[in-house]
Amino acid sequence: MTSLLRVNPQTVHPPIATYSHVVCVPQTARRVVFAGQVGVRLDGSIVDDAEGQVVQVVTNLNALLAHQGLGAAHIVRMTVYLTDSALLPLWQKHRPALIGEYAPASTLVYVAGLADERLKIEVEMEAAG
Repeated sequence: MTSLLRVNPQTVHPPIATYSHVVCVPQTARRVVFAGQVGVRLDGSIVDDAEGQVVQVVTNLNALLAHQGLGAAHIVRMTVYLTDSALLPLWQKHRPALIGEYAPASTLVYVAGLADERLKIEVEMEAAG
């Protein structure tokens, strides 16, 4: 398994949430980039409620990781897009089911909207393994 080095240098503030300031990827690692995932089920339907969408995003990303033979330890970075700050506690509640004990580099952005007005969350991810 490729070991990612997660670093939080003392020359910057400590992370204010579960993330790392720096994640170093060995040159021998295979880089895998995942498209942004939203609250859409396997059948193409959009989950109605916000918490259900968060759970579906985590489910989709875990399925994509598994398809590539990867897991939480391989996640290098994530960008999370939320349409409302009230969704943050839901993301924080369900994020451990994706990242486990690991702290990837991460950015969270509040946006006015996503590709479909019914969507509340989108998460992009990169992994290495």
